[in-house]
Formats: sequence, C-alpha cells, structure tokens
Amino acid sequence: MLFKAGLLQQMEGLVMFTNIKTSNYFSTLTLSLILAAVPIKSSAASGYGGPYNFGTPASPADIALIDIDAMPDGRGLPPGSGDYNTGKLVYTSNCMACHGVDLGGVAGTGAAALIGGRDSLASGKPKKTVESYWPYASTVFDYVKRAMPFNAPGSLSDDEVYAVVAYVLGEANILDKTATLNATSLPMIDMPNKDGFISDPRPDVFNYE
Repeated sequence: MLFKAGLLQQMEGLVMFTNIKTSNYFSTLTLSLILAAVPIKSSAASGYGGPYNFGTPASPADIALIDIDAMPDGRGLPPGSGDYNTGKLVYTSNCMACHGVDLGGVAGTGAAALIGGRDSLASGKPKKTVESYWPYASTVFDYVKRAMPFNAPGSLSDDEVYAVVAYVLGEANILDKTATLNATSLPMIDMPNKDGFISDPRPDVFNYE
C-alpha cells in the first residue's frame, strides 16, 4: 500500500514542499524537495521606502485620476458632456485596437466584447457585455474613467469618457445616437439588465436601491 504526504514547512523565509512516497515496510523512500524563495513576512513599511524599494508615492494628480465614485443616481459624476459622434472618434483612437471595429473584442488581446449577448445570461452560453450584463450606465462611466484605455488608464478627459460611453451605448441600441450624455442624462438610462440582480440580505452589505 502506497501513500503520499505533502508537508508544507516554513523555514527562514523559504517555503519547502516535501513529497514523500513510501511502502508498508518503508523499504522505499522517495523524497523530492522544491525550494522557492518566498518571503513569509512583510514589513509594515512594505512598498516604497520599505524592504523592496519598489514603486513611488502616489501624487495628488495620480490619485485624482481614479478618485471618482459614480453612483447610479448620478452622484459623483463629474461635469462635462459627450455624444455618439465624438465618442466614435475617441473609440477609434483609444479602444478599437483591442475591442474591435464592431465592439466584439479582438482575438488574442484579451479584451472583452462590449455589446451583444442580450438575453443570453440564462442560456447555456451566456455572454456578459455592457449591453447584456451591466445594470447601470454609471458603472460604464466609472470603469472607463478609472481603467481605460488599457495602455493609459485615466488619460481620457471627462468629456471623452461621456462621449465614448455614448458611443458604446448607442452601438448597443440602448441610447439614441443623437443624445448627449452628461451627469443629468446618464443616470436616466435604463440598462437591459437593470432588474437582473438581487439584493444581498446580509446586514453589513450595502445594496443600492
């Protein structure tokens, strides 16, 4: 009868994984050790100025790029505006290389499709996109503002973000292509999957109503 035992040991900053294989009579013993130099503790001052000397302090300008809190009712949305036609130009320059001409995603880039998939979530092959899955238009603004474009997140102006959101929602047939998006009009958009989520009943979880 053979058995295997995996022993995880922490020794002086190393993780040692021991794989032991033996017989009833303990006549055969195979021992393989894989050592990885993995630190088991980090200093309270880890990061910039800490033991790794990695990174730089975030400046006020760095923080301002992602310091937004766009709520579904419009709270936190910045001043500015944008429309479909302007958004198409912004998309072509900043987004199309990864998300494609048809907003379906470019193979090999890892970028998701942005539109399509409506009513597919309950099917055997659900397709999660802005059109089919996201419950609030403010989420689109928030995500684009914080994280896009991939190679330069936070580089788009508020007007450009409003515009590219108008373009994406226009291509998804959620927004009229003649509409202008701003902090007042964006929260009024009814997303197709707005009612597709349920509230979390746990008392320590905030549910936006």
